[in-house]
Amino acid sequence: MSVMEQEPVRFRRSFTDEFKRDAVGLVIDEGRKVVDVADSLGIGEGTLGNWVRQDRIDRGERAGLTTSERTEIVELRKENARLRMERDLLKRATAFWVKESGQ
Repeated sequence: MSVMEQEPVRFRRSFTDEFKRDAVGLVIDEGRKVVDVADSLGIGEGTLGNWVRQDRIDRGERAGLTTSERTEIVELRKENARLRMERDLLKRATAFWVKESGQ
């Protein structure tokens, strides 16, 4: 593939919590359709739909993991990975110590 034929680089846009909250409010509080709000704000329909779904979960209106639960899971996975690494290091150190002291 030549330089001219390469696909354009796509950048991931980020939105402030306030922007998300306002966009979701237009759908939930004002009863507007997701597609209409997404078009008017220039964001993807799927993106706004995800925000609305998560907000309904956080409010307890829908089943699923809340934002705080998702955050906790991410933190626990990081801690779990760190603890596994420490455990493996201790296993190797113990094996080395046993090998050295047995000679």
